[in-house]
Amino acid sequence: MVGEDGRVLYQGIVAAAQVGGETARLLTEYRAKHLVVGDRTGAKDVCRALDAAGLALTPVLVDEHHSSEEGRRRFVRDNPPRGWRRLIPHAFRTPTRPYDDYVAVLLAERYLQEGARANRPWFARR
Repeated sequence: MVGEDGRVLYQGIVAAAQVGGETARLLTEYRAKHLVVGDRTGAKDVCRALDAAGLALTPVLVDEHHSSEEGRRRFVRDNPPRGWRRLIPHAFRTPTRPYDDYVAVLLAERYLQEGARANRPWFARR
């Protein structure tokens, strides 16, 4: 969850089976105005799950190009290795956990930077 100023309000990873319910909870808790979904892997399934949850907001697709790589870099930057792991060269380091939450923040930032004009509701792209 990212504020209109780009500040991260909530960051986490949700199991696919819980996407609808958890998204509904977060939208209510943070009074969100937009719902952003990456336009690549699993986008249709996620959007269908969100539709099934009966959310008030329509998901908007955002370009996901290279977001995994950028999210990985950001995760590694924010979670520097400790102990003996510091000796491993950067190119060989692997994240210690999934970093999809970092990718989600990047997608929100892209949405805010590009504005709604560049993005369309997911059903317009079927």
